[in-house]
Amino acid sequence: MKLFVGVTNNDWFRYLTARRPDEVNFWRPRSQMEFRALNPGDIFLFKLHSPLDYIAGGGVYLKHTFLPLHLAWQSFGDKNGVPDFKTFERAILAHRPAEKMHQQLGCTILVEPFFWPEGEWIQVPSDWSKNIVAGKGYDTATESGAALWTQVQARITGKISTVPAGHVAEEPARYGAPRLVKPRLGQGAFRIEVTDAYQRRCAVTGEKTLPALEAAHIKPYADNGPHEVRNGLLLRSDLHNLFDQGYLTVTTDHRVEVSRRIREEFQNGRHYYALQGQRLEVLPSAQDYLPGVEYLEWHQNNIFNG
Repeated sequence: MKLFVGVTNNDWFRYLTARRPDEVNFWRPRSQMEFRALNPGDIFLFKLHSPLDYIAGGGVYLKHTFLPLHLAWQSFGDKNGVPDFKTFERAILAHRPAEKMHQQLGCTILVEPFFWPEGEWIQVPSDWSKNIVAGKGYDTATESGAALWTQVQARITGKISTVPAGHVAEEPARYGAPRLVKPRLGQGAFRIEVTDAYQRRCAVTGEKTLPALEAAHIKPYADNGPHEVRNGLLLRSDLHNLFDQGYLTVTTDHRVEVSRRIREEFQNGRHYYALQGQRLEVLPSAQDYLPGVEYLEWHQNNIFNG
């Protein structure tokens, strides 16, 4: 198992600590490089800016991706660590010129984040250098990585006494072999996972204009539909509305079915009926991400107005 200690904006950390969200977007305004230090389920840790040389929390790593500002905000809102979009824009502008605002943002998506009280902050490892700008990776198979993981796990499980920051707590017991955690998606992470699984194209039409695309739950979250890629479709916004209202569905063999009620109720729908029987234009390449048969059947039986 791997850990990554990322240098963290202190204001971002304080804002989110007060809100305790279920997911966060750890964004970097200048980063245009891929992040490959972790695998999904590994742990990303928050190291505060100097002079606060402490690890103060973290989260379960889901993925790294590049997002336009509007999509990062629409997906995560104040889970980006700021209260509103204007503040978000100003934070980006502090690090890049206005003419480059169109460039996508490097986003590290973390779920199940944890924020420790000051008395539980961990002193940075002895091999941490003051010259580190972005962060440093650790492997739990190494001595330093295992020691760090032991301290992190003690705090996650609540099996450590609270001590003032800067003091050394008694070494906690080890908790067995480290293992990856299966990330549990929140709403924002679901949206990004579905968007990327469908190659940022509408499943039905292949449309690529991101502002026009939305991640649809096949079985709605309000009806106990999970935030899982298998329970999602990336759809153009008008098709999403039709899908949610039962005027359109997707069969278990990935064909579009359009309800006769569009014509009956609205005396139109010619463009939508042209989609009848069409196979989906885009599907995830990973088998595990294909639309779940159980969710498609549920939609056909409970939502679709044939």
